[in-house]
Amino acid sequence: MVGGEMIDIVLIWVDNNDGKWQKDKMKYQGKSNSVDTSDRRYRDWDNLRYIFRGIEKFMPWVRTIHFVTCGHAPAWLNFNNPKLNFVKHSDYIPSQYLPTFSSHPIELNLHRIKGLSDKFIYFNDDTFVVDYIKAEDFFGKTGLPYDTAINTRITSIDYNDPMGNIALNNTAIINSHFDKNISIKSNWKKWLNLEYGISNLIRSITFLPYPNFTGFLNPHLPAPFLKSSFEAVWRAEPGILDFVSSNKFRSKLDVNQYLIRDWQIVSGNFEPKNWYREGKYYGVSNASINQIKSDIQRKKYKLVCLNDEASDESFVGLKRQIIEILDFLLPDKSSFEM
Repeated sequence: MVGGEMIDIVLIWVDNNDGKWQKDKMKYQGKSNSVDTSDRRYRDWDNLRYIFRGIEKFMPWVRTIHFVTCGHAPAWLNFNNPKLNFVKHSDYIPSQYLPTFSSHPIELNLHRIKGLSDKFIYFNDDTFVVDYIKAEDFFGKTGLPYDTAINTRITSIDYNDPMGNIALNNTAIINSHFDKNISIKSNWKKWLNLEYGISNLIRSITFLPYPNFTGFLNPHLPAPFLKSSFEAVWRAEPGILDFVSSNKFRSKLDVNQYLIRDWQIVSGNFEPKNWYREGKYYGVSNASINQIKSDIQRKKYKLVCLNDEASDESFVGLKRQIIEILDFLLPDKSSFEM
């Protein structure tokens, strides 16, 4: 709770082992011109329960977890938990956008979830809480979300990975609605803040001479949002968000939830915080697994993202090791488990 207001979590998840989901995906995949329909995006690491355990242990102040799926649920989920709101895509996403196999329509419509608090924290299913963190670490005394405003440049190293294109699309929309100089000058203490660290400050200063925004540094971590930010972007760009929400799979023409985050930042609707001190993104691979184990056991960070970068050959072994690491930290069942 911040300033008397309750804070919720939204957690999205997909069960790639669900037969009906697989059948529907195959049906629409044959009709899709999208560039990202690979099975790797949906691989099951079987560690969802540790997200719930971490939230319950380290974030007991959370009012409700809105658990969003296409309708399937893990067999162990306790539907009777009063802090759980099980949300199907059809409960909040307009029917013309369904079914979807892209996270973008799911994310861009989160503000439509019935009963969602005005202030909420968005979790993806590869983000975990591994140490105690307060509500006041996500939202400041003003009620605004804490965030890291760093100018950067957009790059891409994989033609088949649409994320570079999507980041560029996000930035293009920001530039079409905001004057960079006005945005930064009106909130310069939020942009040029020592809280971000010297290296990030130098990075931002390097891009100040450019007349337009060249991109934003986006931490891959649980993110605080205002519902009003989603509503503002939908009012400003209904056509683009309708188009993206209609896509069954990720596309190079998409935008994603980082557009909402970037909008919050350039609007000045945030308070400065260096999220890179609180959390860490890891690409899970043979090269990184020992570092992941060490950092989590030492509680070096409060939040982590364990993103799937495992080869097909190493997946099973790495999956086992990640479960062992998380179970060592969070061995006890949560009240979200039967």
